[in-house]
Amino acid sequence: MTLTLAPETAPKQTAAPADAAFGASVGEGLSERQQEVLGAVLKLMVAEGDGFSVAAVARAASCSKETLYKWFGDRDGLLTATVRWQASKVRMPKLPQDKLTRESLEAALTGFAQSWLTVITGDLSIALNRAAVSHAGSGKSRLGAIVLTNGPFAMRHRLEPLFEAGRAEGLLSFDQVDTACRSFFGLVVADTQIRALLGEDHRPDETEIQTISATAAAHFMRLYGRG
Repeated sequence: MTLTLAPETAPKQTAAPADAAFGASVGEGLSERQQEVLGAVLKLMVAEGDGFSVAAVARAASCSKETLYKWFGDRDGLLTATVRWQASKVRMPKLPQDKLTRESLEAALTGFAQSWLTVITGDLSIALNRAAVSHAGSGKSRLGAIVLTNGPFAMRHRLEPLFEAGRAEGLLSFDQVDTACRSFFGLVVADTQIRALLGEDHRPDETEIQTISATAAAHFMRLYGRG
């Protein structure tokens, strides 16, 4: 079975060519200059949350407001592009060309978890999520909804074909794919992200992330695996 998981369809972004194990989609469909602008947005969020104006982004990125509106539309469009660009840094698994096996499925889950944890525990993602949480439900900003839709929901949607392929091959057993995805996400993230959001100094290093990811994938296979 051959299955490639492509990134969520979004304006100005397309699926990237995959390497031997993963789809590497960082910045695909965006010019280098546009990526610099989105990087400036993230840096502003690290410094001052999401209470910035388009004019502030233009100053930080040495770019005109007219160009920003042309590229991204309004402020919400700029925020959406920023969230999608940050989410695109998570590499999605590309399954092997031959038949999917329990080992290759577990390896794909482990690799995704490593990439995902690396991104969401970084300073830029922490700042982005803190800003989203601070205004969630307040009506002051749509950032919370933008992050939820283009972050966790999009990741789940992009992983669903992997779970469905595992079930089709008789490797996984579940009634609802949504439940399986949520279980896997819970095993991977646990309380790591919330502790970082609340200011804990310790962040998992590369070795810890590898251990957490492998353990989460193994536990998931014990919970939902067959054979």
